[in-house]
Amino acid sequence: METNNTKRRALGRGLEELFFNEPIAYDKVEEKIITETPSEEIVKVKLSELRSNPYQPRKVFDESALQELAASIKEHGVFQPIIIKKSIKGYEIIAGERRVKASILAGLEEIPAIIRDFNDTEMMEIALLENLQRENLNAVEEATAYKKLIETLALTQEELAKRLGKSRSHITNMLGLLSLPEDIQQQISERKITMGHARVLSKLDNNVQQKELANKIVEEGLSVRQLESLTNSTDQYERTNKIKRVGNTTNEYQYIQDEMCEKLGTKVKVKNNKIEISFVNASDLNRILEVMNIIPRG
Repeated sequence: METNNTKRRALGRGLEELFFNEPIAYDKVEEKIITETPSEEIVKVKLSELRSNPYQPRKVFDESALQELAASIKEHGVFQPIIIKKSIKGYEIIAGERRVKASILAGLEEIPAIIRDFNDTEMMEIALLENLQRENLNAVEEATAYKKLIETLALTQEELAKRLGKSRSHITNMLGLLSLPEDIQQQISERKITMGHARVLSKLDNNVQQKELANKIVEEGLSVRQLESLTNSTDQYERTNKIKRVGNTTNEYQYIQDEMCEKLGTKVKVKNNKIEISFVNASDLNRILEVMNIIPRG
């Protein structure tokens, strides 16, 4: 009896208990739950009783990929259980919506599932995390997701940074994009202006100058480095703040470390003649490379 209670307590753990102080990654939510769930706790659930996470925006699923997965499921079955939450009527999908859609196409009536007791706030967090960590979001969408997480979970920027494995400066920089004029935000959403460009523009305090530079980026194809050189080469551009150098510190490279953190929007360590730059996933690495004006191969 004690063993079963222990198992059930483990199954009932929320996001905070699952991840303690480590950054929460969407892919790890599913991995940890499946790894920690005893096989006897995996149940069969009717596909007709399942619905999408209500906080998850509608997605367009690749039809050919779904058909391919459906064919595999027809032949081999569903190998990995989905994660669901009991709702007033049926269940809500936490993870595994592609498997659900493919199983329906394959003609199945049931699917293996693990039932978890996440609350509405955690369901919203999972949906936002999936958007942040799996979707190719533009800078404004990413900033909006951060704002929603801060408001919904009542977090400080520092707490959100730790939760997502980002630097505090990255969160601050991204939120700063939401103060840009709407037409510039639209250019960012349409990917006419990159995240790196947007970050430089958000540091300026004059809306007219921001718009002029945004048009210059689009019309002349300015790189992020060229934009930075242009705004740094003259005092005509009004800045919202300036980087403060830290002089009194035990690390002689602290000011370099601080400026790199500010520029790259991630944790940077300069120690023992080495520079360590942290990134969360491939998308985050591409963002950092873009800021550094490095074009990935392939």
